[in-house]
Amino acid sequence: MTTVSYTVPAIHCSHCTHTIEMEISELEGVLSVQADEASKKVVVNFAAPAGEEQIKTLLAEIGYPVQGLISL
Repeated sequence: MTTVSYTVPAIHCSHCTHTIEMEISELEGVLSVQADEASKKVVVNFAAPAGEEQIKTLLAEIGYPVQGLISL
């Protein structure tokens, strides 16, 4: 299992966090997703076949591009 944490500045409300969690959780291999409005952070736990590029691409496609990776 891999855990990544991204900075996503476009998170502004609970609707944003809900959308991110719903969309990312539908990727095969994603075990959990937590989006936080206050910190503008998204934490994803995943295993194959999901991958970081796939997650970042989907975030950008739904209007929440990743600004940076936070080391855990």
